[in-house]
Amino acid sequence: MTVVEDRIKMADENTRTLDAMFEAFEGLPILEGMKIEVVEGCVHMTPQRSTRWETIWCIVSQLSADPPRRRVFSDVRIDYPGHLNGLCSDVALLVEDAETDSEDRWRCEDVEFVAEVISRGTAENDYGPKRTAYATAGVAVYLIADPYEGKVRVYTRPEDGAYTEEWPPIAYGDDVDLTATPLGLTLTTARFPRD
Repeated sequence: MTVVEDRIKMADENTRTLDAMFEAFEGLPILEGMKIEVVEGCVHMTPQRSTRWETIWCIVSQLSADPPRRRVFSDVRIDYPGHLNGLCSDVALLVEDAETDSEDRWRCEDVEFVAEVISRGTAENDYGPKRTAYATAGVAVYLIADPYEGKVRVYTRPEDGAYTEEWPPIAYGDDVDLTATPLGLTLTTARFPRD
């Protein structure tokens, strides 16, 4: 078996396992209002908070406005490289010509921007395994909004499973100049709520 064949087999096995994990949770009434994702094979459930949703809305509305983009998602499962990473990013922007695969799933190779809003219980995932998964997939810009600190962190230039550029923290209220990235816009944080 070649390395490529081995990786394809592993990806297929990951997908089947992730499918089974997500199907097990689907439709359970006790989980309404919870965000569920699988990070490195571990299921993480976090309650939806208004602070998180308001931040997501601020980001999505800016990404969708100018120029108008159609492929902006929140909490949609996309499988990423690594062991069992079925991630439901707070915000994921895909290239405009992205299409779903034969299983009607979006491909991580088409994601150009991801934003995560920190929760106390899952912050280590956002800074650790998720950052690695996004970099490995080649996501050009990864933004973390932290409502507890009132700061935004930006990671760019993915290479060999890591981001080679980490920007200094940007305080809520200041603009995030992403014009030199594939996004080509400035993100306003003035309306990001704090916790």
